[in-house]
Amino acid sequence: MFSKILCLVLLGISMSSTLAAPTVRANDATCDASASAVVTTKTVTVTASSVATNVAVATTGDDSSSKSKSGSGSSSKSGSSSGSSNSGSSASAAAASSAADSSATAAASSNNAASSGNNAATSSSSSSTGSLSTTDITTNATADSTDPQSSLTLDPRVIATGFLNNGQDVQEAGQVASLTSNNNFINYCLTQTGMPITNGLQITTGSCNPAPIGTIPSVDNMPSSKFAFPTNMGNVTGNTPFTVQLNMNNLDTGNFVNANENYFAAPQQLNSNGQIIGHTHVVIEAINGLSDTTPTDPQKFAFFKGINTAAVNGQVTADVTSGVPVGTYRICTINSSSNHQPTIVPIAQHGSLDDCVYFTASGGPATPLHRLQPLLQLLQQLPLLLMRPRLALLLLLPPRHLNRARTRRTRRWILSVLR
Repeated sequence: MFSKILCLVLLGISMSSTLAAPTVRANDATCDASASAVVTTKTVTVTASSVATNVAVATTGDDSSSKSKSGSGSSSKSGSSSGSSNSGSSASAAAASSAADSSATAAASSNNAASSGNNAATSSSSSSTGSLSTTDITTNATADSTDPQSSLTLDPRVIATGFLNNGQDVQEAGQVASLTSNNNFINYCLTQTGMPITNGLQITTGSCNPAPIGTIPSVDNMPSSKFAFPTNMGNVTGNTPFTVQLNMNNLDTGNFVNANENYFAAPQQLNSNGQIIGHTHVVIEAINGLSDTTPTDPQKFAFFKGINTAAVNGQVTADVTSGVPVGTYRICTINSSSNHQPTIVPIAQHGSLDDCVYFTASGGPATPLHRLQPLLQLLQQLPLLLMRPRLALLLLLPPRHLNRARTRRTRRWILSVLR
C-alpha cells in the first residue's frame, strides 16, 4: 500500500513540473515609449468658410499613431468624434469646374492662412532643391509679399499646365477622367464641403490636405527595403522579446517631424544626394494562417513602431520588447517622408517600395511539445501502473540515478511489457 501511495505522489510531482502553465502576457507593443494612443477631440477653425468643425484627432507622444493591442489584434481607443461625417469621395464635376474657374495669377487662399506657419513652405528660397528648411516661417502670408514663400498669390512660374488635360485624349478600357485645374488646385479643399483642413493633425474622421506632394526623386533614387529578421516563413518564440532588422536603400532615414502638429504638413523633400528625407516604420499584424486570404483591418495590429533613428551600415532595427503571442503574423514596412506621408516616386511602374514577410510565433520554453510526450505515454498506462507500483517507481527515477542510455532502454522495455 505504501509503495502505491509513493508512486502516485512521485507521478503527481512529475506531472505538475512538466505541465507548468506558460505565462501569458498581453502584448503592449507601442511606437517608441508611449503606452498607448490617446484619441482626443480638438476644434479646427477653417477661416475660409468661417465655420468651426469638431474633429476626432489621434495624438501620440512620438513618431506616429500607436495603439496598445492584444494578441487577437483588438483595438482599444478612448475619446469620441463629433461633427459632420464625410464620405471622402472624389469631388463632383461641378466642384472641379468651380476650382478651375479661379484666377491663375491672383488666387487668394484663406485656407493657407489658417495653417500653422511651420506647415508652410520648407525653404525661404524659391530655388531650393528640396532640402530641409533652416529658417522657420512663423508669420502669415500676405497678398503683397515679394517672397514667393510668404505670398498668397500663385506664381505663374509654378503653374502646371498639364493639369488642364483630363487624360481622355488617349483612351484605355476602364480609364476615368482626371480632375482638371488651371491654378494647381490651390483652392481644392473648398470643394470638399464640411471636410476640415488637415492642418498638421491626424484627423480620424477624414480631412482635406492642401500641402503639395513636393519633390520627387529620380528613378535611380527610389527607396526600397528588405527584412533581415524575421525571415520570410521563419519562426520566433512567442511572448519573448526579439529585434526586427531591416535593410534600407535610398532613403535618408532618421528624419521625422512632430506627428501631433505637422502630420502631412509639408511637401516631400530630397537631400543633396537626391534621396527622400524621411524614416520608416514596421507593423506586425496577426493573421489566421499562412494560407489566409482575408484582407486585414488596418486599425488592428499586434505591434507598431516608428523607427526614428538613422540607418547604421544600411540597417535599422526595432525592439519588440514584449514579443508577440503564439500565432501567425505578417510584418511590413511603411517607408515615409519626414512629415509621415508615404514616399512618392517618379514613375507608376516600379517595384514595391516596402517589404512584407510572414512568420510564426511558437510556444516558449514553458511548454515544449517534446517534453510532454513521455508524460502522455505514462498517462496512457496509468491504470496498469497503479496495479504495479514498483514498475511505476522505476519509470519515475531521474536519469542521474542510472546510466542515461540504460534508463531509456529500461523505460522502453517496461512500457513494452505493460502493453
